[in-house]
Amino acid sequence: MLRRRESVPFAFVAEADRFRSNVTPPPPVRPSVSEVVGRTLIGLTVVAGLVGSLLFGLPALDPAQGPGVTQKSEAADGR
Repeated sequence: MLRRRESVPFAFVAEADRFRSNVTPPPPVRPSVSEVVGRTLIGLTVVAGLVGSLLFGLPALDPAQGPGVTQKSEAADGR
């Protein structure tokens, strides 16, 4: 058998719309000059690392340049 639930009064929801707090949140803290400089240096270091790895890695990925001079061990010369 289906049981019908009682209706819930939603007066508290309407009352919550009218509620206003008199407590203001604290103002946001502004970073100091040293924090901004530190974050900038960290960002530049990360970007420089990515650019450097790209510059060093691209020649190795170039398909037009085949294997260069193959290295031969000196032990193989004496045989």
